Amino acid sequence: MSTTKKIAGAALAAALGVGTLAACGGGAKNEEGAAASGAPKSKTITLVSHDSFVVSEPVLKEFEQQSGYTVKVLKSGDAGAALNQEILTKGSPRGDVFFGVDNTLLSRALDNGIFTPYEAKGLAGVKPEYLLDPQHRVTPVDSGDICVNYDKAYFADKKIAPPQTLDDLLKPEYKNLLVTENAATSSPGLGFLLASVGKYGEDGWKDYWSKLKANGVEVVDGWEQAYNERFSGSAGGKKAKGDRPLVVSYASSPPVEVLYGDPQPAEAPTGVATGTCFRQVEFAGLLKGAKNEEGGKALIDFLIGKKFQEDMPLQMFVNPVVKDAKLPEVFTKHGVVVEKPENVAPETIAKNRDQWVKAWSSIVVK
Repeated sequence: MSTTKKIAGAALAAALGVGTLAACGGGAKNEEGAAASGAPKSKTITLVSHDSFVVSEPVLKEFEQQSGYTVKVLKSGDAGAALNQEILTKGSPRGDVFFGVDNTLLSRALDNGIFTPYEAKGLAGVKPEYLLDPQHRVTPVDSGDICVNYDKAYFADKKIAPPQTLDDLLKPEYKNLLVTENAATSSPGLGFLLASVGKYGEDGWKDYWSKLKANGVEVVDGWEQAYNERFSGSAGGKKAKGDRPLVVSYASSPPVEVLYGDPQPAEAPTGVATGTCFRQVEFAGLLKGAKNEEGGKALIDFLIGKKFQEDMPLQMFVNPVVKDAKLPEVFTKHGVVVEKPENVAPETIAKNRDQWVKAWSSIVVK
């Protein structure tokens, strides 16, 4: 899977107008240029991440001032590509901490042994359902739900109730209304496939997709095309004259439509079918062979600290994993709580992902 549970990375960059947060200097040397080994400890922490990592400048600066470290962010494409690079450089990592491995890639990362176990300070405050690695090789940082979104105006005009479950999407009243992303090329596309696996099991998900294809599902390469071109409910889709009122996106998409609406609407123009969701969880880990291991530990502590956790929703449009972190008002007012998302065990995903995607492609894309 590429980037997790959130508005796609390219869209984030465009919406927020941000680039890589990078400090001067390499992680292997201290401020005077001395080698880190046998010399004063490096004051630079290098965070390797996918392209969608964002933190507000004041929050990052506060951490740097309090810790004495400078953070350099090395963005490395989508999560899958970034993880591949760390596996290839195992033992001689490009940084100190890796952020962005999610539950669809977790077993692969752990099986390749790229992380050093570290039990972060504040871990007791993390919701227990996100603690997927009892050895603490990775620390949960955020969660997000991939869900079908619907265009409220379309369904109100047609006097049709919007779908709420995966089963609903097979009904004739929703024929030719849904657009989804290719599971072989897109993070939300794969997440939606996994939702069907979680719901119907190994014996039923293929039949579900055969029926969904017969009901006119459209498949496009990625989230940007699906949401901002084909979906009739988004600001981008309206401009592009999209004609699909159902799209696979994120539970956080409606608050984003409000936040960046011009003018800002009083109510989100899109809704979430909460019975169609798959939950992504993203993790950070201390890279084995990190040049600044102590700094890396401090950064992981920061990532699950309340300051970062409460900053994160409006930066990356994901949910905190810490129990006492508060969501911003735009999330609580215009977002939804997904009570029972579909889940598939990371080790099951790792074992079956490639064959699932191949089978899915033969059913839907052929």
